[in-house]
Amino acid sequence: MPARPQRRGAGRRLATGVAVLAAAAGVLTAVSPAGADTGAAAPDKHRPGRTVDVQLLSFNDLHGNLEPPQGSSGTVTETQADGTTKTIPAGGAEYLATSLRNARKGHEYSVTAAGGDMIGASPLMSGLFHDEPTIEALNKLDLDVTSVGNHEFDEGRAELSRMQNGGCHPKEGCYEKGKTFPGADFPYLAANVTDEKTGKPILKPYTVWKHKGVKIGFIGVTLEGTPDIVTAEGVKGLKFHDEVETINKYAKELQRKGVKSIVALIHEGGLPASPSYNYDCDNGGAGKGISGPIVDIAKNITPKVDALVTGHTHQAYTCTVTDPSGTPRTVTSAASFGRLYTDTTLTYDRRTGDIVRTSVKGAHAANHVVDREQPKAPDMTSLIGRWNKLAAPVANKPVGYVSADVNGRGSTAYETPLGDVIADGQLEALSPSDKGGAQIAFMNPGGIRSDLAYKASGSEGDGVVTYGEAFTVQPFTNMMNVIDLTGSQLITALQQQVSGANEASPRILQVSKGLTYTLDLTKSGKDRIVTDSVKLNGAAIDPAKTYRVALNEFIAGGGDGFPAFKEGKNKLVGASDLDAFTAYLGAHSSQSSPLDPPKADRITIVK
Repeated sequence: MPARPQRRGAGRRLATGVAVLAAAAGVLTAVSPAGADTGAAAPDKHRPGRTVDVQLLSFNDLHGNLEPPQGSSGTVTETQADGTTKTIPAGGAEYLATSLRNARKGHEYSVTAAGGDMIGASPLMSGLFHDEPTIEALNKLDLDVTSVGNHEFDEGRAELSRMQNGGCHPKEGCYEKGKTFPGADFPYLAANVTDEKTGKPILKPYTVWKHKGVKIGFIGVTLEGTPDIVTAEGVKGLKFHDEVETINKYAKELQRKGVKSIVALIHEGGLPASPSYNYDCDNGGAGKGISGPIVDIAKNITPKVDALVTGHTHQAYTCTVTDPSGTPRTVTSAASFGRLYTDTTLTYDRRTGDIVRTSVKGAHAANHVVDREQPKAPDMTSLIGRWNKLAAPVANKPVGYVSADVNGRGSTAYETPLGDVIADGQLEALSPSDKGGAQIAFMNPGGIRSDLAYKASGSEGDGVVTYGEAFTVQPFTNMMNVIDLTGSQLITALQQQVSGANEASPRILQVSKGLTYTLDLTKSGKDRIVTDSVKLNGAAIDPAKTYRVALNEFIAGGGDGFPAFKEGKNKLVGASDLDAFTAYLGAHSSQSSPLDPPKADRITIVK
């Protein structure tokens, strides 16, 4: 097998340099929290009236998907006038660039912002090069500002600083001869992430966009629970604070500096009642069609903030949620992977310097499909070609064969065919006595980043799984662990899928063959796990017996709301999850006998 990228970890050197903040629509001025107000630009003498419409273009959760995502991960659902739904292929930086550039035409006042997770959990073409290709693409897209998301911390603080400031990778050096990575032209905002020792934000908490006297402040935060969903190494030495308190604090500071129009970029999200990107979230009243953490956050953020750009849940919505004064305010999210962008109109009052928000509607916002019928942006085609050429020796090697799509990320089911394949691969890799003696394997659903598509993504041929495609499914290169758990601890871990931190939004682990149980969704909390139904190879789990369990180091450390796994004993560290996955594909498929998608029938669901 070709050499894979080094495992991500600590020891990143803090790069130096200053990001130049330039954009086609205007200039973003970085505002230090303690800095003096820089004052307003001179008003436009030829302005047509008291108000001006500012176009806010936004997207979120790109995750380095510069090429169109494969399978169902690369589609969006659209509800038609007659109530039926249509699936539209979407996404890809070549099309996103065209969409944004066309959207900006005719809009003198246009600013482009993002809601975090621009990088991390990326396909091989970006991930192999520590996401330098994605930052380069975002610079070309004229992104003005983004908040950090949890995945910006996957490789730790020093690597995030390098993304912002530039410099070659401390271990792997520069990837292209004579070229030093320049870093992001846009500011990454991390208002609620502070250094444990100094208490100061690790990056700028906010920035101000200015154009012809119009000033809009942007505050960026990631979800407070970031440490629960990122490896301990990635968040070492950092403290994550309450989103609402942080935004309210900096909104006050911006107002003191004379910035009255404020947008919050929040890497936390909601769950709309419909998967269609054009669903009317406000049918029945402001925010009636959305649930999840963002709703409480939106209800409590100061009315000083005029619009919320959100993310993290990979859902599409344009809603209004009432602020503490009772006035509706837009809350938007553009799904993920560059499949959509949001176009929001903010009406700016030149006299007050604030956004006009009425009791009827905070602002007009709509999501638009980044369809693949439009022309490709030539500069993005060139960028993708350049990096693909560098990645090709690793990316194009066949590692397996499939007879049909094996759905993972694109499936809405609790148990997915690809989840079963991954768990089986982990069990097989770690079941030999000298490799850990695993009897059961668990895979967290959030670690499955794509589908295995039957249709060829390049010239490899239909049904061929390349190393690049396998990497896209399992991009974290987490090391596998095998631990001792008692049957009682095992049951507790299964209950934590649907209780505690995961009660409101269950995280159902993918399980290896032989483990079966019933999930009763008519019940609540941990009662959803039917305890006496949990069996291994047909035998009931014995609470007093010890079982050897394989799982990646992230959930073994309690990540994703599974503290029970931290109680495991006799830990053995094995191969990486990606190595286990590719080895399984190689052993269980060939050109003449491809792998069939499993039935995904290990968990019985009662609704």
